[in-house]
Amino acid sequence: MKRITWIAILGAALACSDNPTPGILRVNLTTPNSGGDGAILLTVTGPAVPLSATPSAGLRLFSQSLSGTNRFALTGTLGSGTILSIEVPDVDKASAYTATIQQVATPTYQLRALTGYSLRVMP
Repeated sequence: MKRITWIAILGAALACSDNPTPGILRVNLTTPNSGGDGAILLTVTGPAVPLSATPSAGLRLFSQSLSGTNRFALTGTLGSGTILSIEVPDVDKASAYTATIQQVATPTYQLRALTGYSLRVMP
């Protein structure tokens, strides 16, 4: 009887264990100048080091080695929507990732005021 009880307890404990779900998070940009921006510098932070980072079609990505806090520069015609995809070890922790705009520039690299711009990290 004790053996069956211990097996049941062990089975319940294993069933409740946290298994990370690797996947892709999207960094979405809201811009008041859709199609009129040529570069953005942003920071992405989260609970784990991303496995990879990929720019959206038509954009070029510049970054250093990936870490807990990452600075990315994207160039190209920026519009509202997904500008960057990051592969993470656990998409269930998506709400713990944040993206912050550092700078935005026109296609001729004139800096813009950041009013009206925002980033959102989504699964």
